[in-house]
Amino acid sequence: MLRLRFDDARVKAISIARERPDETLAVSIRKFQFREIRPKAASEILDLSDASRLLGHSDKRITETVYRRVGEIVKPTR
Repeated sequence: MLRLRFDDARVKAISIARERPDETLAVSIRKFQFREIRPKAASEILDLSDASRLLGHSDKRITETVYRRVGEIVKPTR
């Protein structure tokens, strides 16, 4: 059920991007896949404990090693 809603929302977002017109955005939206939602959610939550609870993991290491996609924060070069 959730997958169908995701697909419907993605189709609607693509049509809105094309109305602007922004074909680059429409292509990016089309490439975004349902399976990327969990890692994105885990990466955007700053507290690892909260991310683990959200994903239903009993061990924070699972969340950190499998789902977190947070890189090192660096200063801009200019």
